[in-house]
Amino acid sequence: MGSSASIIKEIPLNGTKKGVIAVSKIDTPYGEGSDSVASIGISLSGDAKNPEWKVHLPLGNIDEVIEALKSIK
Repeated sequence: MGSSASIIKEIPLNGTKKGVIAVSKIDTPYGEGSDSVASIGISLSGDAKNPEWKVHLPLGNIDEVIEALKSIK
């Protein structure tokens, strides 16, 4: 059984013509028994399902990552 991804939101990527940031939740990303993650993908071509760059964040780290990102702004 493979992982299942659900795109939660697509955000236009600032400074590009077609780029998007795709925020997704992926269940069992590393096989059966692995914990769900939040996935943030960036696609310059606008293909949210096949981003050029992505990061997976364990759900338990989301609040701290949000706080860190807010401090940058």
